[in-house]
Amino acid sequence: MSADSNTQVMDRSLPQEENGPVPVWLIILGFILVYVGLVYFDEYGGWFHEQVYAPYRSYEQVLTWQPMPAGDDLTPLGKLVYNKPTCVTCHQADGNGTPGQFPPLASSDWVNEAEPGRLIRIVLNGLTGPITVNGKSFNSTMVPWKDQLSDKDVAAVITYVRQNKAWGNKAGAVKPEQVAKIRAALKDRAQAFTPDELLKISPAE
Repeated sequence: MSADSNTQVMDRSLPQEENGPVPVWLIILGFILVYVGLVYFDEYGGWFHEQVYAPYRSYEQVLTWQPMPAGDDLTPLGKLVYNKPTCVTCHQADGNGTPGQFPPLASSDWVNEAEPGRLIRIVLNGLTGPITVNGKSFNSTMVPWKDQLSDKDVAAVITYVRQNKAWGNKAGAVKPEQVAKIRAALKDRAQAFTPDELLKISPAE
C-alpha cells in the first residue's frame, strides 16, 4: 500500500472539524447573563466601595441610615451631613478642597477661628467672591444651606469640621442655639456673604 493510500485511510478515520454558525439561542443567553450580572452589581455592588454592604446600594445610603448615638456629641451627625451631597462635593472627603476653586477646610485659618460666627454665616447664607485661605487665593461660590439644614444639622457639620483632628483642626464645638441666634439675625437677608463683609464681623457675634 502506498504512502498516499495510508494518508487517505488515516484522514477518513479522524473526526472532521465543522465550523458552523453560533446558535442564536446561545448568543441570547449570553446577553441575558451579562444583563443579569450588571443589574445585580448595580443593586448590590456598591461600585466597589469597601464600606458598602447589603442591603445598602451606595455609600450615601450607608451614611444616611447609620444609627445615631445618644448624647450631646454632634460629631457623628456632622459626619453624615458632610458626606451627603453637601460639603463633600466641593471640599472633598479629605477636606482639602479643589486648588484655586474650593478652599480647604483642613487646617483652615477660617475654620479654626476661636468663635464660629463667620463660619455659621457662610453655611447659612453662602459665600461668593475671592477669598484667601492659608495664604492661598480661591474664587468660587458656595450655595446657602439655610433652607436645607436645621440648626442642629448646621451645628453638627461645623462641629465635625472644626474638631476633625485628622484634618489638623482643633477648634471648639458649635451648639444649635448659636446657629439659631445667627439665623434669626439673618432672617431678612437673602444674598450670600462676601469674604470682605465677613472680615468686618466679629466671629464672636
